[in-house]
Amino acid sequence: MVSKEPTDEALRSLIDHFPKSSLLISKEDLIPYSFDATATFYQPPLAVLFPSSIADIQWILQWAKANHACILPRGSGTSLSGAVVPQKNSIVLSMAKWNKILEIDRNNLTILVEPGVTTQSVQEEADKLSLFYPPDPGSYKISTIGGNVGHNSGGIRGLKYGVTRNYVLGLEVILPTGQLLWLGNKCMKDSAGYSLKDLFIGSEGTLGIVSKVLLRLIPKPQERQVILASFSTLEAAAEATSAIINAALIPSALEFLDRKTIDCIEQYNPAGFPKESEAVLLIESDGHPQAVRDEIVCILKVLQLYNPLDIKIAEEPKDQEQLWKARKVAFSALARKAPTVLLEDITVPRSALAEMIRKIQQISSQYGVEIAVYAHMGDGNLHPVFLADEQNEDLMEKVYRAMKEIFLYAIKLGGTITGEHGVGLAKKEFLAYQYNKEEFQLLKSIKKILDPDNLLNPGKIFD
Repeated sequence: MVSKEPTDEALRSLIDHFPKSSLLISKEDLIPYSFDATATFYQPPLAVLFPSSIADIQWILQWAKANHACILPRGSGTSLSGAVVPQKNSIVLSMAKWNKILEIDRNNLTILVEPGVTTQSVQEEADKLSLFYPPDPGSYKISTIGGNVGHNSGGIRGLKYGVTRNYVLGLEVILPTGQLLWLGNKCMKDSAGYSLKDLFIGSEGTLGIVSKVLLRLIPKPQERQVILASFSTLEAAAEATSAIINAALIPSALEFLDRKTIDCIEQYNPAGFPKESEAVLLIESDGHPQAVRDEIVCILKVLQLYNPLDIKIAEEPKDQEQLWKARKVAFSALARKAPTVLLEDITVPRSALAEMIRKIQQISSQYGVEIAVYAHMGDGNLHPVFLADEQNEDLMEKVYRAMKEIFLYAIKLGGTITGEHGVGLAKKEFLAYQYNKEEFQLLKSIKKILDPDNLLNPGKIFD
């Protein structure tokens, strides 16, 4: 279905159905919903609806189908792929006010929440019971669980604990037809047929509207220690990472920052990162105290093989917090350095990290484009950050060509164009490079089966 501008009569029926407090239609009110956290994409929606019930959502789905409009479910809008930038004639369905924690089941270690609950709220609620919800995207303070599900979000703990998909036990979903489904259960094992809930995780709101999420919690680790290791070359830091993984050591986090990122962080939020280093690794071990101590010893032995400039261990919580706070402001610190900052997201096999780092450096030099890199290095997830200016067309053309070359090289190494940000608008043209023709067609056929009228978030992932 091709979206069309609704008639005046159709718009009047929409306005008449919902109270003024639930519907935004003025140009000024629509501006905040015209973009997400991705630079360069902008499109005002037709309206923004704050539904108060499942019936509201079912009604707007029917209205959209009847009037050739489309529906875009949205949380806090922290997407970094353009996934929640509206198409023309879209109704943004804001789920941000669906922010209740509905149940904590201590016996089964689960928590049932509405999609607008923030990641931080789930983490804090779990912590009150000495439990742990590991997924922690950089925007965890404001990103919503519904958005995390839509993007299969990750974060710095993905190495040991996995990503959002690994913690979703169940979903309540409203299909484009208005049908309400409950997918999943509280069981730790379930082999009954296809896992339908997994279709919706990472689907970027293109298949259904998530209205409840059942999450798995785990016991809180008893102890944490953090290593800060600095290196004179990027390659040494990358090779040390591969060696740690090759030694079958799986710390809870293994993060990488290059010199550009370190300099920006030290100017923005000083944390004491060594200024003479070309790269640093932040490595966290957590778990039983003796296991943490043993793992730290083993990691230090591996690091010494790669001639680090310096190694420090932060054992005190306040010192650990300072380091992680600095890591989490990396994007904000870099964003101060250029008019347009594009945060990209690739993942490669961990044995290929050094080669991918070298390729990014070569591409940066080849195109004359400034690229900083920080990474969830332990799980091979790199974030090349392009420091650009969208007013400079020549520069943006070089950025595009450099970006494409990085994506294609990641695929050549057996990697992926996105590890945790999703495809959205930003990378849909590159998705066909990662899949062959038959695989790509299968992806599109799933969308066609669940959303034959192309009602939900059209134009994302693929056209």
